[in-house]
Amino acid sequence: MITELRAHQFKSWADTGSIRLAPITGLFGANSSGKTSILQLLLLLKQTVDASDRQQVLNLGTKRTYSGAERAYVDLGVFSDIVHAHTVPGSLALSIGWELEPALQITDPASVRPRTLFSIPALQFETIISSSHQSLRVDRFSYTFPQDGSDSHRRYTFGMEQQQPTSGEHQDTYALLAQGYAMKRRHGRPPALPPPVKCYGFPDQVRAAYQNAGFLADLVLSFEELFQRVFYLGPLREYPQRDYTWGGERPQDVGRRGELAVSAMLASRDQPTINMGKETRPTKTVEERVAMWMRDLGLISSFSLQPIAENRTSYEVRVRRTPKSSEVLITDVGFGVSQILPVLVLCYYAPEGATIILEQPEIHLHPRVQAGLADVFIDAMKTRNIQIILESHSEHLLRRLQRRIAEEALSPEQAALYFCTTNGQGVSHAEALQLDPFGNITNWPQDFFGDEFGEIAAMQEAALKRQLGAA
Repeated sequence: MITELRAHQFKSWADTGSIRLAPITGLFGANSSGKTSILQLLLLLKQTVDASDRQQVLNLGTKRTYSGAERAYVDLGVFSDIVHAHTVPGSLALSIGWELEPALQITDPASVRPRTLFSIPALQFETIISSSHQSLRVDRFSYTFPQDGSDSHRRYTFGMEQQQPTSGEHQDTYALLAQGYAMKRRHGRPPALPPPVKCYGFPDQVRAAYQNAGFLADLVLSFEELFQRVFYLGPLREYPQRDYTWGGERPQDVGRRGELAVSAMLASRDQPTINMGKETRPTKTVEERVAMWMRDLGLISSFSLQPIAENRTSYEVRVRRTPKSSEVLITDVGFGVSQILPVLVLCYYAPEGATIILEQPEIHLHPRVQAGLADVFIDAMKTRNIQIILESHSEHLLRRLQRRIAEEALSPEQAALYFCTTNGQGVSHAEALQLDPFGNITNWPQDFFGDEFGEIAAMQEAALKRQLGAA
C-alpha cells in the first residue's frame, strides 16, 4: 500500500508537503485546485514503469492506438508543461513511500550460509529530475528503509547520483550511493557508471562493478511491482452498449473509460471467488458482488450478463429496475447504472492488495448512490485489502465516510482526506482534514462545498422582499 507522497515543483504544486495516503484517501476542493495533479503524479510513475524504453526518464504520455503503441494513462505534454511555473531549465523532485506485505527479504551475498541481510517492511523512493531544452536527466535517485525494519533513525540508503563532468567527458556519469552498508568493488578499476534506467533503476554496470550489488535489483523490482498493482478509472466513461463482444481475453483492468468492465466480469467467472467472511454465502464472484451492490444501492432489482445466443461471442447486460418490472437492456435504464458499473467491477476485479485511482467516481449518480459509494470502498478495503485514492466533489460521499467513522466501521487512521486550494499566484496547497473518533471534521474549511448558509440567507431575503412588495 502506498503510504506517502510528495512532490516539489510539479505543475501547480511548489511543494505538496508530505501527503499521507491511507486505505481510503479522498481529495476534495474547487476546480483547478491541484487535486487531479496529485493523481497524475502517480499515473506518471505508473506509465513510466510500464514503458518499454529503458532510457526514457519519464513517460509523459503516448496516445493509445490500436497499432500496438504503449498505453498512456495521462498525457502531460513536455517537461515544461509539468514543471512548476513552466521554468526551463528547471527540476522537479518526487518521493513516494509504500509498505511491503510480506516484508522484502534480502539475502546476504557475502555469507556462505544463506542468511537474511535486510528485512524490509517499507521503502521510500526519491528522485530529482532536471531538464534543459526538454532533454531530461536524473540528478539523483535513492531507496531508503529503516535498519532492521525498526522505527529507529538509522537507515540504509542506496541509489545513484550524477557526477560533475571532468575535462573531456561528453556524457553524464554517475556514482553509486550506499549509506549504512559497504559496497565491495570488484578487482580492477570499475568503469564509470552510465545514467540510470528510467528514473529509478540501476544499470547493469552496477552489478558488474560491485561484488555485492545484486540485491539492488530487488529494490527496483519492488518499485515496479508497486505500480503494476496500481489501476485507474477516469471520470469520462463509455456510454452503455446494446451488446458487448468478448472473445475470451482477460483484461488487466476495466480500461481508463470503463470500456472493459463487461469483459472483466466475463473473464472473472472462472477466477477464485471473493471471500465475504460471515455472510450466508461466504464467497461470491465479481459478477455476483456487482449485482449485489447494484441492488443495495437501489439502482436495480436484478442484473444478468448473458450471451445473445448459444455459442456466440456477443453478450447483453440486462437489468430489472424493480421486482415486478420488465427486464431491459442496460441502455434502457438510467445512465447512472452504466457509469457506476466500471467502478464496482474494478473494486472487485483488481487483484487483492491493489491501489485503485478514481476520478469523480460519483459522476452522474443520485446523491443517495454517491453516499453508498463510500460503503463500497470500505467493503473493498476490508474484504480485499484494496486501497482507494479518489478525487471527488461529492459532499454525500464525504458525509457517509464521516458517519461510518462515528459508527466505528471505519477508523480515522484508515481515512486520509484533503481539501485542496490555490492562492492568488495559482500555487496549490493541501490541507489535511482532521477527523476525530466521532467522524467530525475539526478544521472544516470555509466554503468547503460552497456557501450553503449564504445561499439560504439570500433565498430568505429575496422571499421577504417579494412578500413586502406584495403587501
